[in-house]
Amino acid sequence: MRIVLADDHALFRDGVASLLDAWGHEVVGLASDGDEVVVLAERLEPDVILMDVRMPRTSGLEATRRIAASRPGIAIVMLTMSEEEDDLFQAIKAGARGYLLKNLEAHQLRSMLDGVARGEAAISPATAARIMAQYARGGPRGPTAPPDRLTDREVEVLRLVTDGLRNKEIGAALGISENTVKFHLRNILEKLHAESRTELAARAVREGLVPDA
Repeated sequence: MRIVLADDHALFRDGVASLLDAWGHEVVGLASDGDEVVVLAERLEPDVILMDVRMPRTSGLEATRRIAASRPGIAIVMLTMSEEEDDLFQAIKAGARGYLLKNLEAHQLRSMLDGVARGEAAISPATAARIMAQYARGGPRGPTAPPDRLTDREVEVLRLVTDGLRNKEIGAALGISENTVKFHLRNILEKLHAESRTELAARAVREGLVPDA
């Protein structure tokens, strides 16, 4: 994958860049603030941006909003020290496809990036649990439109998404191909008016759309 790193701490940024190079990814750009990463995103159109939340001039959250609006095909993953729930939910709302803490281990980051390449969200189980708990309490968003009726198969897929399974694992559990899983997920996203896999799982928990969620 072609990756841009945005972080105002040069030592951390260079260390992550070295890891990515060792894993076979191409680091095509480095940015130290939000304004720089917006420019690099427009010029380089990378596959992924690893973005810090706190940066000079323009924050990572604002940079994410701008990039997601102009280049929605770029997967933006927050890589931050911030465990603030407000930062987490603002990042998801801005269009981030993942939220990772800097204290994760190298093999965890590599696994998450492999998932991003497959179109999956880069969110740890602990972070996903926080998101689901927040949605189960009725926030941070207001009420959403009632969902269209899901088929029995779509309910099965949604239940496994909520359990944290990846597309390949869902396919194996249900005896269907990974492409069929993706087809069902697209239909479920459309019916539930959700924008991401994470929002889908959170809404399933909040509204009781799957059994024993």
